[in-house]
Amino acid sequence: MTPLILIPTRMAATRLPGKPLADIGGRSMVVRAWERAMDSGLPVAVAAGDPEIVAAIEAVGGRAVLTDPDLPSGSDRVLAALETLDPDGEYDAVINLQGDMPFADPGIATACAALLHGEPSCDIATLVAPESEPSDRTNVDVVKAVLALEEGHRHGRALYFTRSTLYGDAPVWRHIGVYGYRREALKRFCAAPPSPLEKREKLEQLRALEMGLSIWAAVIAEAPISVDNPADLAAARALAATAG
Repeated sequence: MTPLILIPTRMAATRLPGKPLADIGGRSMVVRAWERAMDSGLPVAVAAGDPEIVAAIEAVGGRAVLTDPDLPSGSDRVLAALETLDPDGEYDAVINLQGDMPFADPGIATACAALLHGEPSCDIATLVAPESEPSDRTNVDVVKAVLALEEGHRHGRALYFTRSTLYGDAPVWRHIGVYGYRREALKRFCAAPPSPLEKREKLEQLRALEMGLSIWAAVIAEAPISVDNPADLAAARALAATAG
């Protein structure tokens, strides 16, 4: 396949407004996310909802596309940027990386691309990691993935995603909000209205499952740090101070 990484981001974040340009150890968060994505070796661009984000990425030599700030989701922003950058369809897969993961391992993008390449039935690829602590099981902010995962295997088909507590003693897989889409699957997904389960759980990936799209998930060692609020930003700055 021929994948492209797109990083959707906008300034009007509810819990941390302006976070794409928040300084983390001398570089903005979105620039750090772009740098990590570039380390994957895949082509990268930023799908920006604001001109100042475009300016920040272009200042470091990157590609950025200005998208409508009123688009309803990051997936819609990714599709809009893809159609602007690649109207002829050169890229048949797109990896949606989050702009609020400034320290994400570049391997997460290639893991999604490999899953799309290796599983012909996979419309959408994503990632899971083991629970980080016992409280993850009851935390509604931790999204759990229910997988058809054979023992000893490192990827499997997703059956459901939920914020609820799962029954039983089996491993709980923490979902990571990184997606790889076949191009046609992304177009179908964005053209569909929010689904009943999506609205109930507030998880857009459930729309894909209700549509009949096949989601596969690869297991990685741990979830990357995500910056969603001021406390997360303080932790990211502390990590940058020690790790660079």
